[in-house]
Amino acid sequence: MSLPPGERAMKTLVTAAHIYMIIGLISGFYYREITKIHHFTGQSELGVVHTHVLALGMLFLLIVLALEKLFTLSAQNRLYGWFFWLYNGGLALTVAVMTLHGTLTVLGKDSNEAIALVAGLGHILLTAGLVVFFITLGKCVGDSRTARTAAEFAEQGAA
Repeated sequence: MSLPPGERAMKTLVTAAHIYMIIGLISGFYYREITKIHHFTGQSELGVVHTHVLALGMLFLLIVLALEKLFTLSAQNRLYGWFFWLYNGGLALTVAVMTLHGTLTVLGKDSNEAIALVAGLGHILLTAGLVVFFITLGKCVGDSRTARTAAEFAEQGAA
């Protein structure tokens, strides 16, 4: 049985947020263990991977889930699809490069320009995804067929 598009989008958002939660927790564990094993006490990007994944991955997508429920963002098929893949691709790339760079720092190795280039690309994709997200949200908020307030639902039920 196939789910309607809005419900499919919500299931996908829940799944993605859950995956980011798992990655966020694992990255915190990885940071703690690799720094302990190597007796590293300095600063590295590994220290912020955990919070980046949980905030930009899990929490942001849970906010998008609430907005999807309220405004059916996925009704803007192309825009929503572009947002979802640009944002998640950018976040995955950014987190992967942060993890690599932080690991190299802990191991006492130098990173190179390629790492900075890929990090920049990840941030560009994240930014593009956020721009498309706000365009999508703006179209849905302005669409009188979408969001209803609780008062409107109560009024409709009373009629």
